[in-house]
Amino acid sequence: MQPPGPQQQPPPPLYAPSNGDFTFVSSADAEDLSGSIASPDVKLNLGGGAGGGEFIKESTATTFLRQRGYGWLLEVEDDDPEDNKPLLEELDIDLKDIYYKIRCVLMPMPSLGFNRQVVRDNPDFWGPLAVVLFFSMVSLYGQFKVVSWIITIWIFGSLTIFLLARVLGGEVAYGQVLGVIGYSLLPLIVIAPVLLVVGSFEVVSTLIKLFGVFWAAYSAASLLVGEEFKTKKPLLIYPIFLLYIYFLSLYTGV
Repeated sequence: MQPPGPQQQPPPPLYAPSNGDFTFVSSADAEDLSGSIASPDVKLNLGGGAGGGEFIKESTATTFLRQRGYGWLLEVEDDDPEDNKPLLEELDIDLKDIYYKIRCVLMPMPSLGFNRQVVRDNPDFWGPLAVVLFFSMVSLYGQFKVVSWIITIWIFGSLTIFLLARVLGGEVAYGQVLGVIGYSLLPLIVIAPVLLVVGSFEVVSTLIKLFGVFWAAYSAASLLVGEEFKTKKPLLIYPIFLLYIYFLSLYTGV
């Protein structure tokens, strides 16, 4: 009987660990192994300075999105200063400018020193619209249908004055005419409460109405009818005067 030969050694593993991070075991030995894999802690530098940054722990879901190239979903845009403007500034409403234009219309005398040309040269929409709506509210006394008529006459009456002014050679924009006609309704608003007091006196009431119409027409015509019209001024002043007579008739119901 021959003695048994030397015991054969098992072959070395196919994958030898290159560093101390991993250790490969056979399937037979793996049955006795148990454990869990913990997610790595990833920290983000939010400070930006060398050594002085503030670090926070990033979640596993955040890390997963960044590794897959979806990190842009986690970006937060900075607030735009343009979105934080006050409401009046967003709507282009300048209350000081509107108040100054109201004073220019109510006091049209040149001796008072107001720069009345700003009403024409710097037109706005909200000021005249507020005046027209206020005049409509004053005219609501038993006449609810008159509101739409006043706004319609303001828009199309201003368009008529604009077209006539351009035909006569005037250099004026529709927005300027719309603003001047709207602001010049203020004298009619001023005389409205006076008419309620003296309404029973027909002569006095008629004189106040004429005064209000002349006041409004003069405020508008002095701004719209410039020197470029020369001898054609009456052709533009007359329809402006008729326009305010019609506005007054919508208020009085005549």
